[in-house]
Amino acid sequence: MRRDMSLETPWAAPTDEVLAALDTEERGLSAEAAAARLRETGPNRLPEPPRPGLIGRLLRQVNNLLILALIVAAAITALLGHWLDTGVILAVVIFNTVFGLIQEGRAEQAIAALRGMLAEEAAVRRDGRRQVVPAADLVPGDIVLIEAGDKVPADLRLVGLAALRVDEAILTGESVPAPKDVTPVAADAALGDRRAMVFSGTLVSEGTGTGVVVATGAATEIGRISGLMSGVERLTTPLVRQMDQLARVLTFAVMAVAAAVLAFTTLGRGMDFADAFMIVVGLFVAAIPEGLPAILTVTLAIGVQAMARRHAIVRRLPAIETIGAVTTICSDKTGTLTRNEMMVTVLETAAGRYGLEGEGYDPAGRVIKDGQVTAPDNLLRAIAGVAAGCNSAEIKPGPGGWRTEGDPMEGALLALAGRLGLDPAARPVAGATIPFDARYRYMAVASDGMVLVKGAPEQVLARCGAVETGEGEAPFDPACWADRADEIAAEGLRVLALARKPHAGAGLGHEDIAGGLVLLGLAGFIDPPRPEAIRAVADCRAAGIAVRMITGDHKGTAAAIARQISLDAPGHVLTGADLDLMDDAALRSAVTGVSVFARTSPEHKLRLVEALQANGAVVAMTGDGVNDAPALKRADIGIAMGHKGSQAAREAADVVLTDDNFASIAEAVRQGRTVYGNLRKVITFVLPVNGGESISLILAVLLGLTLPITPLQILWVNMVSSVGLAMALAFERPEPQVMQQPPRRTDTPILSGFVLWRIVLVSALFAAGIFGQFELALRSGADEAVARTMAVNTLVAMEVFYLFSVRYRLGASMTVAGVRGTPAVLVAIAVVTLFQLGFTYLPLAQTLFETRPLGLWQLVQCVAAGVALLLVLEIDKAVRGALGAMRGREKGAV
Repeated sequence: MRRDMSLETPWAAPTDEVLAALDTEERGLSAEAAAARLRETGPNRLPEPPRPGLIGRLLRQVNNLLILALIVAAAITALLGHWLDTGVILAVVIFNTVFGLIQEGRAEQAIAALRGMLAEEAAVRRDGRRQVVPAADLVPGDIVLIEAGDKVPADLRLVGLAALRVDEAILTGESVPAPKDVTPVAADAALGDRRAMVFSGTLVSEGTGTGVVVATGAATEIGRISGLMSGVERLTTPLVRQMDQLARVLTFAVMAVAAAVLAFTTLGRGMDFADAFMIVVGLFVAAIPEGLPAILTVTLAIGVQAMARRHAIVRRLPAIETIGAVTTICSDKTGTLTRNEMMVTVLETAAGRYGLEGEGYDPAGRVIKDGQVTAPDNLLRAIAGVAAGCNSAEIKPGPGGWRTEGDPMEGALLALAGRLGLDPAARPVAGATIPFDARYRYMAVASDGMVLVKGAPEQVLARCGAVETGEGEAPFDPACWADRADEIAAEGLRVLALARKPHAGAGLGHEDIAGGLVLLGLAGFIDPPRPEAIRAVADCRAAGIAVRMITGDHKGTAAAIARQISLDAPGHVLTGADLDLMDDAALRSAVTGVSVFARTSPEHKLRLVEALQANGAVVAMTGDGVNDAPALKRADIGIAMGHKGSQAAREAADVVLTDDNFASIAEAVRQGRTVYGNLRKVITFVLPVNGGESISLILAVLLGLTLPITPLQILWVNMVSSVGLAMALAFERPEPQVMQQPPRRTDTPILSGFVLWRIVLVSALFAAGIFGQFELALRSGADEAVARTMAVNTLVAMEVFYLFSVRYRLGASMTVAGVRGTPAVLVAIAVVTLFQLGFTYLPLAQTLFETRPLGLWQLVQCVAAGVALLLVLEIDKAVRGALGAMRGREKGAV
């Protein structure tokens, strides 16, 4: 093999030049030459990158300040001999770590899925003989033979073929198999236009071909995508960033306060260091919300379950919340917005234009003319005869609807025949046939004394001498019909011409159809949009989410689908060639006003996602092909199709739609927004409880008083009652207007002004309740154990009433509809009440937590504190609501 052989564009070079550059010939390499090249290039498989082991994955899971703070707390309590505290805290850490490993441990499996798409064996010509070798043994210069049903084993430059068509949807997104040719094309041709090439991992739909290997392993097109995948950085989600920030603030604040308290107690009050350190441990346990990671995990998991019921499988827990913040959805076209099923929607005839209605390959449907349903006439029945007779495909019903076996466009023609009144199963047996070939671009069949022809308009029209009107033949105007074909193509439809002529002979040759054909009409094909996708796009736009189509298909087809699903500016389409002329700055500017991108490669999709993110967008990328995988991984949320999607796309995605339905994305946004709202309620509920506990301890230290609650009692509240009640907030239902609101800004801190005010106010109220109840009990003659038991029960009672308040930011909390609509809240209150009764009255709990049984009047006092808290918060709501309404009226007056 020559050292200067590396052709960068083999599709643009003649076959003899490619063969010479590869130092090979059509009889193939010798066995010795192939072995030598294999040693030089390595096996034809994708390189396997290093993968993190179990220890590395575990370290990633605990690399979170809040989790690390919990581990430090566990270590401190262990050193002090508080083994129960240690065990409970470590249980929380283990739960979060294991749950994260189960949910997120598969993030890098996309490359393995790409690797599995390569063929296992290949037919080659070596030493002038055909033989089968492992696909891994292919080398540049090998001559490979392919036929219908084969998976292409390497990137091949075709040197010979017969009626070869290859399904390249995984790379290009095109709905129909691409016809192939050996003729060179332009060096800058898009991937889908390189007809002299077939690519590794694609499927041969029909025909046969011979090609020379020009790239193997990582050098193939699919290998290049694998390289893109390994180089793409997966972004952290907004929730992860916000929780990291919250963890840092909480951790450093607690450490600073704990250090100050330690210094004050040892230096200012002269307390023994061991006793002072125990107070610091109590403060640390009080201030750190130990249960928050578990609550957040379960809240996300509940959202995951809700989405699974809506046909969306979430593969990374934080991803569900990110969906609610999405501002832009970049969608693939084929199989995502469309059905991935070809359909004839237009018939252009001498009698006028007809529209066709139906579902995919189902032969049932209606014929529309001038807005009215019409019955098939003689002309339409003649068209049905050619559509079904000049056809080698089959359509069959199945569990998921009608499907085609064979070329999708031929399947669409069989469905057309059914809609025009001809049973496709009753079509006559074809006689002599001229199969479709990219060199002449038509197919002809002899049947019942006629020759039936279908093909590219320019080829068929050039052979026509008359046109059928339904009442007889009329003169044929080639220019007029060429213009009508161009009009259909301009609408983004693929066009085939249908014709026939009498034929008496048994054989059939190209000379038999060189002229004298009678044109029946032009058929316009399109992969139609899903009806539910049209509604989903409208829902997304109402929610303030921009929808953009990024496809490898042709510009006109993309524009046609964009019009049908009502994208913004559907006529303004940028192609991959346009993007290649733009630097990153120009691309960032261009993407703001364009909704449709066509003839894009994986690199283009990746650049578009990055440009949108650079403009501040939170991007969800949907797709189903291998060509979508890098962009799926780079996007803030990657959404893959689970049914018709490739394994590589599914493994790269954060969310997989099991019904391949774009409409499920709108529901996912609804659930994501609900989850985020519930998470904020959880944080607004949990942090004031910890704040109240902390303030109570700090006041006791500053005033030289006895601690109102012990560290172990605080841990009980944080891990039992707080967690149990906060869990109920995870079940809150979506708010009625959740999909009429614009997406939230991802840079908005999770501790908003309202949340901070509520934390300060409620923390102060909780501290007053805890400390006040403790001091009141002592002054009433109770001992410290009874007073602390009353303080803990007061804290839990205040939590219960605060739970009702936090569910509604401005609306009244205690309403019949509100209570009846949240059974999870009632269940949580019942469970926490039972646990709290056990905490107070069970002998074992009294021994562990130093509690004492309380009388009825003492319990009433505890509940009264909760009622008082709710009244204060309701007054605060009313005042804030009135002030907000007043400001609104003032703005309206201005």
